[in-house]
Amino acid sequence: MAATTLFVVAAVLVNGRGAVAAEGATNFYLLGLRGPGSAITPPPGIFLENDFFIYDGNAQASRSFLKNGRLLADLQARAYVNLLSVLWVTPADIAGGHLAFTITGLYGGPDIKAGAGALVPQLNIGVGRTLHDSASFFGDPVVGSYLGWSAGNFHWQFGTSVNVPIGYYDKVGFANISFHRWAADLYGNATWFNPQLGVDLSGTAGFTFNGANPYTHYRTGNEFHLELSASKNLTQELSVGVLGYYYQQVTGDSGTGAILGPFEGRVAALGGTIGYNFKIGEIPVATRVKVFRELDVQNRLKGTAGFLSIAFPLWVQSH
Repeated sequence: MAATTLFVVAAVLVNGRGAVAAEGATNFYLLGLRGPGSAITPPPGIFLENDFFIYDGNAQASRSFLKNGRLLADLQARAYVNLLSVLWVTPADIAGGHLAFTITGLYGGPDIKAGAGALVPQLNIGVGRTLHDSASFFGDPVVGSYLGWSAGNFHWQFGTSVNVPIGYYDKVGFANISFHRWAADLYGNATWFNPQLGVDLSGTAGFTFNGANPYTHYRTGNEFHLELSASKNLTQELSVGVLGYYYQQVTGDSGTGAILGPFEGRVAALGGTIGYNFKIGEIPVATRVKVFRELDVQNRLKGTAGFLSIAFPLWVQSH
């Protein structure tokens, strides 16, 4: 029972938010956030998770990107973002599934260097070469909800996450963590977990629908994302696995600010993960490290992404 409880807490990778195409070659859904046990719904209660995300990427000098009104080339970017999420699993039973709600706040931002930049005529902002900008702000919060079911070793969820554009948005610089637009991600999670074998097979697929940025007059196209993972428990506390993600923009960008045209992006990545569970007193705590290396890339930066996650219950309903 203790091992099962720890695994359930480890599965609380709360449905979150956007990473480094879309406007600025950046998408709302944070690729790689989910992993082993992603579709296992915890028992009714309140759970807390903190995810620290780091990304380091660059693009060829011949590839230009539009960021907040500047056309940038020879781009190098590094992002540090901390995401704090609260998950409330209600006792409500809807069609046999548990109803849950999530909210995620984030702080951090990117550090961007460009070998060359040019002014976009529509916006009255500067022009230069060897540009550099960095940011560290509170970003757009994300709210979400899902329904989760289970049958034997099989678990599944259907839900949505919504980007609420109320975070700080710098209209002068080009290193932003907020998107300044509404966006909604509709997704489905599935997990097969055999506690006797200690084997977990998990996957997530979803579509993101984007609104327009009213400042840049840029509407990002719709996007598809897929994440897969396979992991094995070596002990009750330790697990290892492989994982990957795939992203494809399925409709082009539009609006008067989309001067690069449809600018449809694509990326595939592979990586590995290590999870470790322990207890502080009677409180089960789950930690996980994930690292991804991006491979096939189009109209995006190419780089390495990493996650350090910790999750634990604040309160679990007693029976």
